[in-house]
Amino acid sequence: MKIGLISDTHSYVDEQILRHMGECDEIWHGGDFGSLAVSDALAALAPLRGVYGNIDDITLRSVHPKVQRFSVASLDVLMTHIGGYPGKYHPDISTLIKTNPPQLFISGHSHILKVMPDKSLNLLHINPGAAGRHGFHHIRTLVKFEINNGKIENLQVVELGKRA
Repeated sequence: MKIGLISDTHSYVDEQILRHMGECDEIWHGGDFGSLAVSDALAALAPLRGVYGNIDDITLRSVHPKVQRFSVASLDVLMTHIGGYPGKYHPDISTLIKTNPPQLFISGHSHILKVMPDKSLNLLHINPGAAGRHGFHHIRTLVKFEINNGKIENLQVVELGKRA
């Protein structure tokens, strides 16, 4: 199963994003959609799983939850917008991660691309960076990967160009 992982679009979607996400079996969004139009555009391409972020309004919060826990192709996934990273998990999610670790933990918010293992909890953390034009990041990014029998394979970081 091919997954497209994106976050922090901040109301921005361009042809590059649509092309990359259109190649995926599912699209996951780590929050800060910015507008319902972004959610709708992605959902028109493939099944969409998303969480709301701190800039998302009540409409997006009624469509996407704060935290999602799900299983895809035998992989246990936990996703939230403000989650931190291994060694520095956000207090809102830290207890859940530590008491029942997923195999894959996804967060957004920082606009900093990270793919890092948490060896103590035997999980992989991914923050796809930011695909939108709002923020302090210099390069817009997203992540694509495949899930086969509970394992992440062929992980690819996609650079979408400069933020401005």
